[in-house]
Amino acid sequence: MALYYDKTSEAGLHLQSNPMNIPDFTDSELWAVRSTLKERYGKEVEPQLADTEVMHGGETGGMAWCPTLFWSAKGANFAIVKLGSERYRAYFYYHPEYQLGTGIDSHDNIGDCVVSVLQVEADHVRKQKISNDQNPAKTDEAAPDKTDTSPFFWGD
Repeated sequence: MALYYDKTSEAGLHLQSNPMNIPDFTDSELWAVRSTLKERYGKEVEPQLADTEVMHGGETGGMAWCPTLFWSAKGANFAIVKLGSERYRAYFYYHPEYQLGTGIDSHDNIGDCVVSVLQVEADHVRKQKISNDQNPAKTDEAAPDKTDTSPFFWGD
């Protein structure tokens, strides 16, 4: 259930599960996601069901609550948002304030959507590692006995 504010009501607050009538994820969609995640990670990863408020319909549309699948793996968080029947958008992030997408506004196949977000995240990790390898952190040469206080990141 999603909480939203309706300016026209006297009470102002309403509980509504899905104001745009976007269908929930079907059993076959859930199976496709679970199967893809098991293949990717080599173990069962159970996505959680949620609702997410997203911009719907581009600049002319408004905000809408949409059914969402969410999971975390290897330090990253992933979300597949169902925008309509057979329309999906994918995101991943390491911190909620810095979300990344696939570069594709929406997919018409949930399997393609999941594979796309997993591939984009893997590419992002690879690029970060290459960048870090090419530009290593500078050390204080004048104090070789100084303890290393640099932070550890996922994958270290």
